[in-house]
Amino acid sequence: MLVEVTKDLPVGTNLGVLHLLWMLVSGGLLPERGALFEALQGIGLNEEAVRRAWRAFREGQWQIGDLLGVWRQWIEQQENWVVQRYEGYRAVAVDITAFFRPTLKACPSQHYHPQAQRALPAVILGIVGETGEVNGQRLVRPRRFERVHPKDPTEKRLWRNLLRRVKRETAPDEVVVVDAGVKMSDLDEATIDRYVVRLAKNFTARRSQVAAYQGRGRPPVYGDLVRPLPRCYKGKTIAASSPDRCETWEVEGRLLRAEIWENLLLPDALPGSARSFRVYAIYDPGFDQPWLLATPLSLQAPSVHALYHDRWPIEQLPLAAKQMIGAHRQFVHAPESIQCLPELTLLAGSILSFLAATTPPIPTGIWDTQPKPTPGRFRRALSGQPFPELYPLPVQLRKKNSVTAHLPKGILAHRRQPALMVGST
Repeated sequence: MLVEVTKDLPVGTNLGVLHLLWMLVSGGLLPERGALFEALQGIGLNEEAVRRAWRAFREGQWQIGDLLGVWRQWIEQQENWVVQRYEGYRAVAVDITAFFRPTLKACPSQHYHPQAQRALPAVILGIVGETGEVNGQRLVRPRRFERVHPKDPTEKRLWRNLLRRVKRETAPDEVVVVDAGVKMSDLDEATIDRYVVRLAKNFTARRSQVAAYQGRGRPPVYGDLVRPLPRCYKGKTIAASSPDRCETWEVEGRLLRAEIWENLLLPDALPGSARSFRVYAIYDPGFDQPWLLATPLSLQAPSVHALYHDRWPIEQLPLAAKQMIGAHRQFVHAPESIQCLPELTLLAGSILSFLAATTPPIPTGIWDTQPKPTPGRFRRALSGQPFPELYPLPVQLRKKNSVTAHLPKGILAHRRQPALMVGST
């Protein structure tokens, strides 16, 4: 699988990236606490091969978009890859993740850390992925990793650019699914007309029809206020609005109920000035709080519930990339390297998750009587394994035999020479 992803890269670069991906998938960063050189040595490479792999990562002719394109095509060709559709729509999950770098000087961006309760320096990336199923396990096939804008590295600008790009790349049968960190106004600004978004518990909306005139004061210009969930304010409980209709259905032995409000607008929108949407309050016995979801599509409540349920696999991608392979701790400092390494580790996390789902579960020990096909177990099985030297690599995966005998080596290669003064003899 790693060979298929890297073989079309330029000669020399492809072998170095192949070594890097093997090191990441086998968890080489974990025992070395994020040090790349030691991790590459840990898979059995000599010093020359380690430096070639580092050069391929740092200066090689490769782009993460090209690797993702090959990886997506490889997954699509597998017979066990199944795409779930609900009333003709499939889910495209969108999220952002952060690789915290608290000691990195001139870190381009920041992200809120819940334990520190403040924003810390971090490299944040946007993730776009298509949800599918492999052997009964839901996974995300990554489509794009979006970097922050170089002149405005804020999360707000990242979300704006990410949603605009998603708008251009989504197909007519795809629905954008986002969590509560994205507001409906952001989706409207990006002109996304097929989405499912989770709302805050205190969300309010207005009817798309102007409220009836009560015969006193100024005639109303907005619709009646709708509050899907009750709210406690200053010790008093504000009751929820009555739903327009209700639906019930059964999922895995649990009876779910949905309260639905139709033809709603944002609180500051005038009737007729924006497209209306529907709000679903889904009550699940497995959760203490109901899900409050909104979509402009005319869908049944089970389809909306299933579409938002298909957003969850995108949370596994950063988990596999950080905790499972040890990329939560990184020691690269060049402006391009601090962006490339998180992208490459996210790709490795996706590969590791797919490998775990398509191979028999590997028990951790004799006590693990019912193992699950998780990326952690699969990575533990590969841990400490050297790079397979006997594997028959394709002819294009080889060392690039460049002529370097005439070039200075060692410290002479980067020693600065004093410039000649104009007019000197």
